Amino acid sequence: MESERCIFCEIVRGDLPAEIIYQNDKVIAFRDIRSQAPEHILIIPKEHIPTLNDLSTEHKELMGEIFLAARDIAKGLGLSEDGYRTVFNCNKNAGQEVYHIHLHLLGGRIFKWPPG
Repeated sequence: MESERCIFCEIVRGDLPAEIIYQNDKVIAFRDIRSQAPEHILIIPKEHIPTLNDLSTEHKELMGEIFLAARDIAKGLGLSEDGYRTVFNCNKNAGQEVYHIHLHLLGGRIFKWPPG
């Protein structure tokens, strides 16, 4: 189910431009326009799922697809050796701004912990 008002669904449909760097039948990945690192990629399911709280057991394979995509993208960008960070934000207090689940893949610089 798509959300007509969701910016990420618009990217999935091709109604909104994005620098797409990976996609298969279940997920799509594109560069974040508000990059927080030299490499900042958003990996999203093509299915509209607002938050991690909305996942069901039927989404197990889909979530695996997202993480396998992250692995492949990181390798393709040359991030695997030095390292990269993956982050899901869930709801407002965690910093979620677009209510369509998305995995942030960040790399190309040294990250500190805790992230803030």
